[in-house]
Amino acid sequence: MQETQAASSGFFNGFAPWFMNKLLMGRSWPDYARSLATPFNVMAVAILIVSIPSFYSRYTQGLSSVVHASAEYPWGLLLSWGIFAGEPLYACGFLAATAYYVLGYKGFKPLVRLGVMAGMLGYMFAASYLLIDLGRPWRLYFPMAVGFGPSSVLFIVAWHVCLYVNVQLLEFTPAILEWLGSKRIHKWVVSATVGLVILGTVLTTIHQSALGAMYLITPHKLHPLWYSSYLPVFFLSSAVFAAMAFLVMLMAVSVKYFRHMCDSAFVDSVERNTITLGKGIALSMYVYFALKVIGVAKDGLWSSLATPYGYWYLFEVAGMLLLPAVLMTYGVKSSNMFAIRAASVWAMLGIVLNRVNVNLVAYNWSMPDHFKHITPPLPETLMILSMITLQLMVMRWILNRMPVLGQASAYRDVH
Repeated sequence: MQETQAASSGFFNGFAPWFMNKLLMGRSWPDYARSLATPFNVMAVAILIVSIPSFYSRYTQGLSSVVHASAEYPWGLLLSWGIFAGEPLYACGFLAATAYYVLGYKGFKPLVRLGVMAGMLGYMFAASYLLIDLGRPWRLYFPMAVGFGPSSVLFIVAWHVCLYVNVQLLEFTPAILEWLGSKRIHKWVVSATVGLVILGTVLTTIHQSALGAMYLITPHKLHPLWYSSYLPVFFLSSAVFAAMAFLVMLMAVSVKYFRHMCDSAFVDSVERNTITLGKGIALSMYVYFALKVIGVAKDGLWSSLATPYGYWYLFEVAGMLLLPAVLMTYGVKSSNMFAIRAASVWAMLGIVLNRVNVNLVAYNWSMPDHFKHITPPLPETLMILSMITLQLMVMRWILNRMPVLGQASAYRDVH
């Protein structure tokens, strides 16, 4: 008995210092506390504190106390951003992994972990946005097992989010295990990577199109310029270049703010992969633009373009899609990193605008007081800012500790 207790005590006394050293990045508590005094952290803490009353009000007084929710407007900016606008960007994980593991593009190897991490966190936070909106987190399994039938698109979306979060977590596990120094489990997880990537690709492809398919049942609620029988195709095709644009920005941010964590392979690949992704972004944007034009022509909506909503639609398609595609083409042709990155940000904003238009601005467009309902109240805005802040903090915490921007030296030969 005493020997068992002594062994347990010895294990704990050895494990605790080792684990705390990992968490504190080899620093003492005072040094680590001083390192937290940065402008970003001060601003982040301020945003989180200010948003607390909004979350408290939501869970004590109901959703309508913080958003302009009603039977006609069930979703506000919270889900328009957290689910519909964010998830096309979070497809970066499946795109990078598929390019490397399935399509065999070896140049993307330094980029895979960064994309998978961003996709994993993105889907996790997307589920968090959904929990904030729905409430009752203890009934999370209801959409998958009780609330909806298998013929419901929401049934498919719920299962996809659940499965894909777990798949991407497993895809990211090698980086966690390298951080912890576990070689035996690491070898087993790596051997299952290709299967996980294929499963993730299937799930994400269907999921992105299913988000668009949700609106197929709203032909009389969604404005004709945004409603189309091609909505699943529009959502899937736009997610492709949105994910690539997000990858371009992730690389740029990584080499600027986390260069101390980048290995030489990652740094050396940034310019090459930025140009490669730029080519894919430009091509995908032109394809998406052609699909949007075909959609307008098929439904005979040319006359609708000469209306206030038509002008807004033209701003989205021409100003936030075609123009960044032209800038991206210039950037790729001239190998101009600034132009490619600027076009990527422009393209991402265009996708965010498109999803907000579909989910909020053009939804129930003929209802009275429509613009009152699409204007987010302050509590809803604060909740969104706090969730974005938390996501950035978690991402930064991982990038500063785990081998995301390069493999640990002891695992360099493992693919």
